[in-house]
Amino acid sequence: MNFGFNEEQEMLRSTARKFLENECPSEVVRKLMDTPEGMTPALWGKLAEQGWLGLITPEAYDGMGLGLVDLVVLMEEMGRAVVPGPYFSTVLLGGLGILEAGTEAQKKEWLPKIAAGEKRVTLAWMEPSAQLGPEGVTLAAAEKGGTFTLSGTKLFVPDAHTADAVVVAARTGKPGAEGISLFLVPKGAKGLAVTLLPTMDQTRKLCEVTLKDVAVGGDAVLGATGSGWKALSRVLDRATVALCAEMCGGAQKVLDMTVEYAKIRQAFGRPIGSFQGVKHKAADMLVDVENSKSITYYAAWAMDEGVAEGPLAASMAKAYVSDAYRKVSAAGIQLHGGIGFTWEHDLHLYFKRAKGSEFTFGDATYHRERVAQLVNL
Repeated sequence: MNFGFNEEQEMLRSTARKFLENECPSEVVRKLMDTPEGMTPALWGKLAEQGWLGLITPEAYDGMGLGLVDLVVLMEEMGRAVVPGPYFSTVLLGGLGILEAGTEAQKKEWLPKIAAGEKRVTLAWMEPSAQLGPEGVTLAAAEKGGTFTLSGTKLFVPDAHTADAVVVAARTGKPGAEGISLFLVPKGAKGLAVTLLPTMDQTRKLCEVTLKDVAVGGDAVLGATGSGWKALSRVLDRATVALCAEMCGGAQKVLDMTVEYAKIRQAFGRPIGSFQGVKHKAADMLVDVENSKSITYYAAWAMDEGVAEGPLAASMAKAYVSDAYRKVSAAGIQLHGGIGFTWEHDLHLYFKRAKGSEFTFGDATYHRERVAQLVNL
């Protein structure tokens, strides 16, 4: 298997890095993360112009029709720049949810608008129980006369306050995966309330979404009633791999910053990078970064190829990268010494992103357990 990227993918990487260095440097990131939206209309429009909002959307819906491996390249660069805003929630959660579960009419209505930057959609599936499996979906959707009434609470919904619609996972039938359906609930629906939550990672906006007797028609169901979990699990696996790629990019940037600092910071008349203890720590960081990339690239390939072990590869990647990014970002702060702990230095942006991403879609402990289950241990 060739783990190298082709010429087009390397060009995408080069273009993305140059674009983000110019349009989203750390000064811009700091300004955006202090706003409720986390994104400006101008920057969002430029992302759409690059074609990135429709990168994995099929060409039939005005997208670029590329795969998850291609998206991994872009997500690495976004993680490197700690890009804030609703890109991840719109493309990897809401948009992918419509692509995986929606009817042809729903796809034609929403996906071209998402790719053009005209609409934003997110996904609401986690609840106060914090269970990640199908048993965690308890929000009720009662049907009467072709109308569904949704009541319940969803937590940690990314960018719901700026979304034009929310894909809501709700229970329409018996317990288990077979009783879950996905609903596309528009912004402003009567009974829908969105509250912005305080977060450790200010570049990622999370919300509480409360639905109180929200009535939607049968056309709001994505696909068939009761078939939501199968599509949702595919979305979550792909989003998990994309998140791992973003974490790889952030870890690589922390390593680069730390190595550069070790070359110029003097102690006892010589660069601190010449000391064996610093060398060993940097070497450990490099191993974590390179292993993270390898396991993430394989998971992306497995998901693109549709091989049976795709979900296993996704969980293996998340289990490893969750720990690796946290360790690398913490080591980077330690090797920077006192300056690494200051607000003025950018390292805290990466450490906070690492901690937030560590628990998104399940932490390492959860995914190790899932790996064990998938291999029948």
